Amino acid sequence: MDVLVMLEETPDPTLVLAQVSSVRSPLRNEQQSRDVVTLFGIPSPESLALALAAALESRRAAVSDENFFPHPESVRHLGVWSGRSAVGDAAWRDQSTGQLVTRDLEIPLALLLETSASILTEFGQAIRRLLAGLLMPDWPEGTRRAITFSFAPAMAGVTAHGEALLASLREADGNSLDGEDY
Repeated sequence: MDVLVMLEETPDPTLVLAQVSSVRSPLRNEQQSRDVVTLFGIPSPESLALALAAALESRRAAVSDENFFPHPESVRHLGVWSGRSAVGDAAWRDQSTGQLVTRDLEIPLALLLETSASILTEFGQAIRRLLAGLLMPDWPEGTRRAITFSFAPAMAGVTAHGEALLASLREADGNSLDGEDY
């Protein structure tokens, strides 16, 4: 699971820590969708881990709950606040009618905190490096600050409550960007 992590330096007036969205790939031979995490203000490893947890749990919900998300290619959009659950919605086209179907989506705070703690425990060093890269002062002026973060492919369907998640996090911690550790 690839996540594009972007930094929006201007603080959001609603004090949202991050927005998490899924974006469908325009090419059929590529993966179904990609998650985009936009951080606001000055991010911390904890706020990034919370946003990554929202992305992971929303994707897991889309795959596991056939009644709520009948289509795994649903487009999801969530807001992540400190001390609150992640709230947003999911939308997809009904295959039989062509109608756009939307559903509210809420990821409980307890689940977010548990998943983010696991992510931070296993990916803490990589998250700190990613944030250091986003916060570097020598980005060209006007450039959107964005870096890709990758989870092990198996993580998309694994719950944060099992050993399988921890095992895949441990394997993914060795991932590198263009052959270099980040």
